[in-house]
Amino acid sequence: VQLQASGGGLVQAGGSLRLSCVVSGLTLDGYAVGWFRQAPGKKREWVSCITPFDNSADYAGSVTGRFTISKDNAKNIVSLQMNSLKPEDTATYYCAASVELQYLCAGQDMWDYWGQGTLVTVSS
Repeated sequence: VQLQASGGGLVQAGGSLRLSCVVSGLTLDGYAVGWFRQAPGKKREWVSCITPFDNSADYAGSVTGRFTISKDNAKNIVSLQMNSLKPEDTATYYCAASVELQYLCAGQDMWDYWGQGTLVTVSS
């Protein structure tokens, strides 16, 4: 199983980026998918996720209203649209997949597979 994240880069505050995570080796329709981030010197934090049960999305409070997660089961791609970016969004972003988290994924830590990370830098 491989998760390949991309789309990071340097953007000014207020700008937008779209992250993508291409998944191979499994079919996403049976998995929860999520995005996490880790800023320098800080712990990794959960950002957003989608459960397979009803495809409902959850978001951390710090990104609600600005970020949108989506999943394309046919293409096996997970995306994170990030708008109104702030300097505090600067971090390495990781995608993840879980077969255990069928009904609830927000803030959970039972993730089976991880991508390699893509760096997002937001300048003020």
